[in-house]
Amino acid sequence: MQNSSSQAPWYMQQSMVTGDYNQAMKRKERGLSVRWRVKASLDTTEAAAAAGEVAAVVGQVTEVNKDTFWPIVKAAGDKTVVVDMYTQWCGPCKVIAPKYQELSKKYLDVVFLKLDCNQDNKPLAKELGIKVVPTFKILKDSKIVKEVTGAKFDDLLLAIDNARSS
Repeated sequence: MQNSSSQAPWYMQQSMVTGDYNQAMKRKERGLSVRWRVKASLDTTEAAAAAGEVAAVVGQVTEVNKDTFWPIVKAAGDKTVVVDMYTQWCGPCKVIAPKYQELSKKYLDVVFLKLDCNQDNKPLAKELGIKVVPTFKILKDSKIVKEVTGAKFDDLLLAIDNARSS
């Protein structure tokens, strides 16, 4: 795959999470509407790209940023959304990442997102009250219902189960 500045980041290309990210961002830059949605696991990213959408795919972890986070959370509707706030340099973040990926395959009724709390996404991290990484926020109906700080897998599992049953 090519990796030019006009393409989506490599993690979005490989996982095919975003449909045609470039097309959607170009539409947004031109002032055109971009629709966001959470896709069922059987939906195709080609359909999303054709519709000019950027979408999260159930059964995968979707990387989000300050521009895509809230639209995808709102598109999730009443689904449980779990967000992993991490940094590239965080050791505990790297340790829990594979376990988080496995959870996305186990809970197909939950939307799993990742937000790199880098300089570009700092305003969103501040808005969400992130003080340490990793921090996991669990949302329902676009509202934060639970937070788990640190790489505490058992606590995260319990919080997800509680949010799903509420």
